[in-house]
Amino acid sequence: MTRRSWKNRQPTSLRQAMEWCLEYARERHNRSVDRVAELMGLASRWTLYKWLESGRLPAILIRPFEEACGITYVTRFIGHSAHKLLIDIPTGRNATAKDINGLQASCTEVVGKLLAFYEGKVGTEETLATLHTTMEQLAYQQRTVEKHQQPELGFGGKK
Repeated sequence: MTRRSWKNRQPTSLRQAMEWCLEYARERHNRSVDRVAELMGLASRWTLYKWLESGRLPAILIRPFEEACGITYVTRFIGHSAHKLLIDIPTGRNATAKDINGLQASCTEVVGKLLAFYEGKVGTEETLATLHTTMEQLAYQQRTVEKHQQPELGFGGKK
């Protein structure tokens, strides 16, 4: 079984974003819905199930939900539905070969999706998801290059 590429997925609805967050929590952190609800400070897991069913998560609980799951699909969906690009805050560290290879793979994939889209072989949502991912990766690299002269200290941040 191949591992999913969680980084490049783009949710198309709030409900899908919540489902993917919970799948990620289960697959990568071995956290059940009960455990996620507990980490969010909820009294009952049924409340979380209710929100998942209706696709309505209170705004004040978005960050605790994403922290408990370990991924930010809900935030991504909200940003993309408002026609905004979201990028991680660059620290100015040097990019690795893996980073650049991932960027090249995204660029190649998006060109392929665009060609397939205009030939009628790929849907709009799939094409837009690939475009968002690639544009966000390019914007991240742009900001990283800009900050390269004055890198920030890496206190508690992700690499």
